[in-house]
Amino acid sequence: MVKADAYGHGLIPSALAALAGGATWLGTAQAREALLLRKAGIGLDRCRILTWMYSGPTAPLDELIANDIDVSVGSLDGIELVADAARATGRTAFIHVKVDSGFGRNGFTEMNFPDAVARLAPLAKEGLVRVVGQWSHLAVADAPDVPEFVAATDQQIENFNAFTELMKQAGIAPQIRHLANTAATLDRPEIRFELTRPGIGLYGYEPDPAMGTPSKYRLRPAMTLQAQLGTVKDVQAGHGISYGRTYLTGERTSTAIVPIGYADGIHRSASGFDVEGAQHVDKPGGPVRVMTLDGPRVLHVSGRVCMDQFVLDLCGSAAELGVHEGDTVMLFGPGRGEAYGEPTADDWARAAGTISYEVFTCLRGRIPRLYLNAREVLSEDDLRLLDPASIL
Repeated sequence: MVKADAYGHGLIPSALAALAGGATWLGTAQAREALLLRKAGIGLDRCRILTWMYSGPTAPLDELIANDIDVSVGSLDGIELVADAARATGRTAFIHVKVDSGFGRNGFTEMNFPDAVARLAPLAKEGLVRVVGQWSHLAVADAPDVPEFVAATDQQIENFNAFTELMKQAGIAPQIRHLANTAATLDRPEIRFELTRPGIGLYGYEPDPAMGTPSKYRLRPAMTLQAQLGTVKDVQAGHGISYGRTYLTGERTSTAIVPIGYADGIHRSASGFDVEGAQHVDKPGGPVRVMTLDGPRVLHVSGRVCMDQFVLDLCGSAAELGVHEGDTVMLFGPGRGEAYGEPTADDWARAAGTISYEVFTCLRGRIPRLYLNAREVLSEDDLRLLDPASIL
């Protein structure tokens, strides 16, 4: 899955890396991203592409079909939209039938399974559509140790298989079936079927920290987020930091500006409060690793995250610590966690009250993406598809 700008990692570079690693399919939620992949030069000879979020008469279905992009259908109206686009282009639409096996989002339910099959069969015979795939999405596969959730996943699998039987009876059996997300790919090998859809796992993270750390599954987080310190200065005890004075320094100390804020995707909810501050709440902010003369030290966002920056209380003298303007600090990377001096996206997710997915996908375009080892991984032709300034 390379949807949502490849989970914030960069659509085209991540797609090329996946193909270099052996992928033969790519998936995007939005039709626009699927078209961007084709326009970047990733043709049908390289991979098939599936996209599934489009609606209404303005949906670019004609363009999707013309660019050999597979589309999902999960409603009776969606079937008609795709059929109309196929007629308009004079080409067969390659479709994947979406089943709501128990997620409650999009897709056909058991209530309209028969209607869907009854409409698809004549369209397939007419040559307007070809049923390439059948798919669904799992709701709680990331909780393999919770019995009721395992039972819910089992029920989804049963519903999924029931729809397959209906399609077979109608003579439109799908060529491939895909149900496994990252969690199921890791823990339910029996439902990998002909295709899997790893999402967050492709970028080195587990779907839920309750499943264990990335290292448990031999995953290595792909992204490291760094910044260079701005202003470093000394302040007195009781100095208020950022909006609302929610953090007051406990003693004479130094502070440092990290020039990245919520306009860049740093969650305001990852702000850090101090009991002496206006809200009288002790809440550590997001962790940041700073290099000092004594080695790495994990500090935390002090006060409220601002639009373009946040502040760190260095908890000591910058001169004595050896911290200077321009020093590189790390917000998160492929470490074991802030307890080991190696903050991760999961640590930031906890500080912000969210999940690692949101930490990644909220990172905005103001943050440059630089790609390591691209020259070792990608072909010369693929390297030409990237901005040379982004290759390290």
